[in-house]
Amino acid sequence: MTNKTQHGGARWRIGVDVGGTFTDLVLADAAGAVDVVKVPSTPEDPAQGVLDGLAAAAERCHLPLGDFLARCTLLVHGSTIATNTVLEGKGARVGLLATQGFGDELEIRRGRREDPWDHRTPFPPVLVPRYLRLQVGGRIGKDGEEVAPLVLADVDQAVATFREEGVESIAICLFNSFLAPRHERAAAARVREQWNGAWLSVSADIAPLIGEYERTSTTVMNAYIAPRTVGYLRALQERLAALGLKVPMLLIQNNGGAVSLGAVSARPAALLLSGPAAGVGALDFYSRAIGSDDLISMEIGGTSCDVILMDQGQVAVSDQFAIGGYHMAIPSVDVYTIGAGGGTIATVDAGGLLTVGPQGAGARPGPASYGLGGTQPTVTDAQLVLGRLKPGPYAGGAITLDGRAAHAAIERQVAAPLGLGVEESAVGIVRLLEQNLLHAVQRISIERGYDPRRFTLVAAGGAGPMHGAAVGRLLGCKRVYVPRLSGAFCALGMLHSNVRHDFVRTLYGRLDTVDAGVVEGHYAEMAREAKAVLGAEGFAAAATEFAREMDLRYVGQSWDVRAPVSDGALDKAAVRTAFEHNYERLYGHTQPGGIVELTHLRLVGIGKLPALNPGAPEAAKGAPVPAERRRAYLGAAHGWGEVPVYRGADLRPGHDLAGPLLIEEVTTTVVVGPKDRLHVDPAGNFAISLLD
Repeated sequence: MTNKTQHGGARWRIGVDVGGTFTDLVLADAAGAVDVVKVPSTPEDPAQGVLDGLAAAAERCHLPLGDFLARCTLLVHGSTIATNTVLEGKGARVGLLATQGFGDELEIRRGRREDPWDHRTPFPPVLVPRYLRLQVGGRIGKDGEEVAPLVLADVDQAVATFREEGVESIAICLFNSFLAPRHERAAAARVREQWNGAWLSVSADIAPLIGEYERTSTTVMNAYIAPRTVGYLRALQERLAALGLKVPMLLIQNNGGAVSLGAVSARPAALLLSGPAAGVGALDFYSRAIGSDDLISMEIGGTSCDVILMDQGQVAVSDQFAIGGYHMAIPSVDVYTIGAGGGTIATVDAGGLLTVGPQGAGARPGPASYGLGGTQPTVTDAQLVLGRLKPGPYAGGAITLDGRAAHAAIERQVAAPLGLGVEESAVGIVRLLEQNLLHAVQRISIERGYDPRRFTLVAAGGAGPMHGAAVGRLLGCKRVYVPRLSGAFCALGMLHSNVRHDFVRTLYGRLDTVDAGVVEGHYAEMAREAKAVLGAEGFAAAATEFAREMDLRYVGQSWDVRAPVSDGALDKAAVRTAFEHNYERLYGHTQPGGIVELTHLRLVGIGKLPALNPGAPEAAKGAPVPAERRRAYLGAAHGWGEVPVYRGADLRPGHDLAGPLLIEEVTTTVVVGPKDRLHVDPAGNFAISLLD
């Protein structure tokens, strides 16, 4: 932390990202100075990791924790609690109210398998057993008309059953409620009159979209995670307030925007991708220094790799994603995640094949080299054997790496079963992981219709810069960009994320015949709602902005393609052009003269927070001197060699170095290959040109 943040009048903003291995904090003061604190995560109590990080930050600033928190003007939290609740199966006991005849949608799912060739892998357990999926009379028709009145006696009986069965959280999802929610509203009001439980999820509020299964699945998931997720966040906010925090905590949503705890408490399903989604704010922040808004981030931590693509400054947001095999229909950043990180475990299967992941060692016991009880070899252990990491303090002293333990674990569990040497086995572990990383980036680029060769690959996370150049070369990229604060990529992104709210209305019909006045009426209604929500959160009109979108499809198709819509009078030709541009990118063709259908209208409301503007670092005054030279593996074409190792603090803007070399930063290590060239840009970050 700079001296300015140690002064008595200092004020700062704090971003907190709870990862599987480390909890990262980024502090930014009013003068633009930025600092990072990294502490081990505590999976059994995520809040403790947050408090440990804040205590470490306060100590670094030479302040009591209470004074430190009292001077915080913004605290943004990326929480994994919702995700972990799903993956660990520790959610609430849920009861579901469904329309008569629609109680088995969760069991039937989409009526098909994701992989038609896989007939054996079981679906995940249904979150609501059949005896708690209770059906009520009443029906809304296909045009939103009431076909049969809601039978409130059925609601009463269902609530009585839920009470007897110990249900903790109730989900209500009635047929066609996305068209007319009056039956759901009436059922919810009746439930509140008779049930003393605090948790009630209504599909018209959670996911008012076409698609009965996805809408039901999302609403049930919201009910399933609500007690634990919201309970944890409320308890954390209360603890922080008691310790001295004077501002409300903000949270990162699936859509990449921030939101207050009060606004998201009824919709905690919006937090299922809370941590990775902060990568959007980080990409937006670094795009200015890179000089491009065509970026792909590959953020690799201890347990996973999250990949996000930014095309012309925009990151796609979709309503379709799955977590733990459960399908969600809620606005979310298009992020692709695989189990590939520093703590990913390497094993040899019964057939004698080496596999890397998706299982990870986590924070505890962690890789074998951590000395915390882990015995299984991981990617971090392999990098240590290959000389890219060195024994001793790691991640700012949070961990101490033991080279002998890494060597022994690989020898025992990989080298011996394969009949290979330890170093050769370590090479295989890293190469296999990088192949998995390549496929992950291809999944979000080539499979979405984007050529990765025109993008800059942003290698982030604690482990990303060790693999960035190798994966970038496999992709055909010309440049790899490594943020100096790579190890706290998402935590920094949280401080560069605006508040965001998504609004949606179902409007079904042909684009060429839809009434423009009706469309404008819906957009005006959503805009009024957005202004009211943002105004209640303290945003003046000058600090808000709005964007319109539509979901469109060709007649007879099942899936929508989203297209932007300009403000003002509806230009149907422009909307069709935008739709077909996106359609052709995704599928490689369009239907000239085909009928385009409209399914949903969308409005995004943004509350703009102050931008993160760190000061420019001092330029280089002379050539840097390596801190040491170390034997390290340089790749299949070059083998082993003596490599100069630079301290990150010694590299300043203007420095230009030819590889091979290693850079040891506080939160990461950068690997620059023999045919790469590294330039430190004016922002102090590392731009790697891939020259071969």
